[in-house]
Amino acid sequence: MRAVVMFSILRVLVFAAPFGILLAVGFDWIWAALIAAVVGFCVSYIFLRPLRDRVATQLAASRDEAKAARARTDESAEDAPRD
Repeated sequence: MRAVVMFSILRVLVFAAPFGILLAVGFDWIWAALIAAVVGFCVSYIFLRPLRDRVATQLAASRDEAKAARARTDESAEDAPRD
């Protein structure tokens, strides 16, 4: 969970920093947002890969745990005696 929060915070910062700089320089907000989005994507794709991989692994593990819990619930419902 910590990796997800850290990755999200870094992604926001990677977008917000260029966006703020471009607005301060005098770009129109729409152009600043577009350029900041492209810069943010490129920077996060190159430099945040290890963190992104950890987040993906954690999400996959969480999904597998939920699927296993659901299967256990189904099995116990099937095995339970009927009233």
